[in-house]
Amino acid sequence: MTERRAILSGSTFEEQIGYARAVVDGDWVHVSGTTGFDYATMTISGDVVTQAEQCLTNIGHALAEAGCTFADVVRVRYLLPDRADFEPCWPVLRAAFGEVRPAATMLVCGLADPRMKIEIEVYARRSARN
Repeated sequence: MTERRAILSGSTFEEQIGYARAVVDGDWVHVSGTTGFDYATMTISGDVVTQAEQCLTNIGHALAEAGCTFADVVRVRYLLPDRADFEPCWPVLRAAFGEVRPAATMLVCGLADPRMKIEIEVYARRSARN
């Protein structure tokens, strides 16, 4: 039987909405859309680059708990309300994904909270480096 388990970050959103930060399903790790909230304090910066950094920190924790790293990411989606905010984030995103080169998509759309300037979702395969 394939392993399936939920990874929770402690975000109040997970409980309120009913989802997990990530789901491990066999070798696949599906990380939910992750925003720039610091889940320990449930605060968020007003700066998009700082939010992108926090998104990646949050995603990194979920990946580590799943037994993988950014090197295992095969797909990333960036969601932003303002397309002009994407380019300032490129150096931060390149630091995480530049060597990995996952398939990527950027969408301009509304997010759940007007304070949110970026949301990032990733898919990883734990056996990708084997």
